[in-house]
Amino acid sequence: MIVAGFGFTSRATADSLRAALEATGHKGEVTVFAAPRDKATQPALHDLAKEMHVTIMAIDTDTLEAARTRTQSALSRLLRRTGSVAEAAALSAIERKATLITSRHISEDRQATCAIAKGADT
Repeated sequence: MIVAGFGFTSRATADSLRAALEATGHKGEVTVFAAPRDKATQPALHDLAKEMHVTIMAIDTDTLEAARTRTQSALSRLLRRTGSVAEAAALSAIERKATLITSRHISEDRQATCAIAKGADT
């Protein structure tokens, strides 16, 4: 499984999310988008998921907070109690032995971040 984890503001558009995903440099297939539960219902994420034929996984707050992230954002730490929402979402979507392929990358409009993780079976 290859997961694109997202963190984003309420002002983020599908273009913001796409730009963050493209900024990761990941060229392979993505099978799941992961985001915090309160963001997983946002139209921008659903629009991009529909366009790319990808399912969305909502990640609970406790699970996000427990994930060990490679990067540390002071704002993410303050608002979400994790170093990177995108990295935590990507890692948390995979049940066992998740590995980050790319750390978080930020869209040019600074409204979204994305990180890519893979499972042990990938």
